[in-house]
Amino acid sequence: MRRALHLFTCDLRVRDHPSLAAALAEREEVVPAFVLDEGLLAGSCASPNRLAFLRESLLDLDGSLRARGSGLVVRRGDVVEQAIGLARRFRAQAIYMSADTTPYATARQERLARACGRERIELIALGGPSVLRPGAATPAGGGHYRVFTPYWRAWRARPVPRASSTPRRIPSPRLPALRLPALRAGRRSPELPRGGETAGRERLARFLARRLDSYGERHDDLPGDATSRLSPYLHFGCLSAREVLERSAGAAGEDFARQLCWRDFHRQVLADRPDIPHADYRPRGRRWRRDPDALAAWREGLTGYPIVDAGMRQLAREGYMHNRARLIVASLLTKTLTLDWRPGAAHFASLLCDADVANNVGNWQWVAGTGNDTRPNRVLNPLRQAHRFDPDGEYVRRYVPELEPIAGGAVHAPWRLSARERRGLRYPDPIVELDAGRPRHARPRG
Repeated sequence: MRRALHLFTCDLRVRDHPSLAAALAEREEVVPAFVLDEGLLAGSCASPNRLAFLRESLLDLDGSLRARGSGLVVRRGDVVEQAIGLARRFRAQAIYMSADTTPYATARQERLARACGRERIELIALGGPSVLRPGAATPAGGGHYRVFTPYWRAWRARPVPRASSTPRRIPSPRLPALRLPALRAGRRSPELPRGGETAGRERLARFLARRLDSYGERHDDLPGDATSRLSPYLHFGCLSAREVLERSAGAAGEDFARQLCWRDFHRQVLADRPDIPHADYRPRGRRWRRDPDALAAWREGLTGYPIVDAGMRQLAREGYMHNRARLIVASLLTKTLTLDWRPGAAHFASLLCDADVANNVGNWQWVAGTGNDTRPNRVLNPLRQAHRFDPDGEYVRRYVPELEPIAGGAVHAPWRLSARERRGLRYPDPIVELDAGRPRHARPRG
């Protein structure tokens, strides 16, 4: 019996899945498996939001596999040890998996390749989380693209890979019912999106049903929330980035394609510079300030700048933050408060269910001026951003309820209201002057 183990990682779906399709085409039986990686569970990947999203995605994947005559075998421990153990148990001659190029995934695949060699098991890694894998497009001098626009041109010039067939049936040996090991997830965000391929495809369908010809004009609109909100499903591989690009091409055009291209851009940077999760891509030249109180106020959404606090509170409530808000809150932390981007990126990773390491770190460094931005000294003034992208204050009032009594755009600068208008508002004054970026003592709340 020609049998294979299919090892799922960040590819929790059955549709448009290159490595799963190859396993089914080349083997008589396939054992779908997933390992809760102790190495990842010991770090920020063990955040309550991501564990909750992961759990729902695994349950949904098992349902899709069972509907096709198979099921999902889940183990917890070291990925290599558990995968080899399952291959032995089911007498699999090969292990199939999706290729990935993050530093952790690369090291994991290399370890697995060595173990498979010792066991005389074939390892096949195909596909991956990108539309265009890192290294498929490189500048003339080699290495990686340091600036987005040239990469975008090269990325757009490449043909989109062909779709993989969706399996109707997955022949497998007799598999036990799904048993998910207990996970100490902690308290999750109350409005976290539902995980899984089914939920991801429903959200994609709703996004594609909108009028997407104006996506480029509306995706920065904070109260309108015209973004796709597909990022968690792309991060966990509940959706294929290739399929999302293909299906959105006619409706959303180049503007949405650029957003998908940014994911691949940061991945090709990380593949060539695996140190950037901790080291500056472009040295800053001066030290960051230390201000634990300001950092705590930023985390809690109590900076006194409503547009910033609304973004931080959306993050806590939903495990998600609008992309424009991400830029604004990151700029305040790094450019106005002049605090290190690393604690900011770590806080995002602890709450975002879409906290892909390449994109989270890449975007933070871009805003901080240590990354790939061609204008590293760019500062996003929160008041100007607020009046441009939330002119009536609807987004702020949605997430900062203590400011609900303030009508219109005046909500963005409550410290400018008269004493009578401020009476009863339990909201802090700004913790920093925008023009100088110097900390100041906030007046008591009241």
